[in-house]
Amino acid sequence: MKTALSIIFAGILIGGAIMLSHSGSSSASNSTANANNVSVVDGKQIVTIDAKGGYQPEKSLAKAGMPTIIRFVTNGAFDCSSSIRIPSMGIFKTLPQTGNTDIDIGTPQVTTLNGTCGMGMYRFEVDFQG
Repeated sequence: MKTALSIIFAGILIGGAIMLSHSGSSSASNSTANANNVSVVDGKQIVTIDAKGGYQPEKSLAKAGMPTIIRFVTNGAFDCSSSIRIPSMGIFKTLPQTGNTDIDIGTPQVTTLNGTCGMGMYRFEVDFQG
């Protein structure tokens, strides 16, 4: 009985360490916001985020005070990143396994918009700057 508990406890510790090291390296490599995924078409700002196994980029820079669409692009997404939540705006949306989904978020002022997958495991943010 003690051996079984020791094995379970060791597994939990090792699994936790692996998860922490993975999330630490992931956020370190994605801590710089990416402005290359933002374009302006017909006076609307489009922030493009790939959704599959998380969100890329995790952080985006956009201009405040401009009509904005967040475009989620999926290509064979079967995980929880195909379901997005933006709690501050009351948005919960299931994305198709493959395709583009546009979400019009109006004209945000200077703020940081935070979103997650349906399970809260993967995160993305859009930093609206003046």
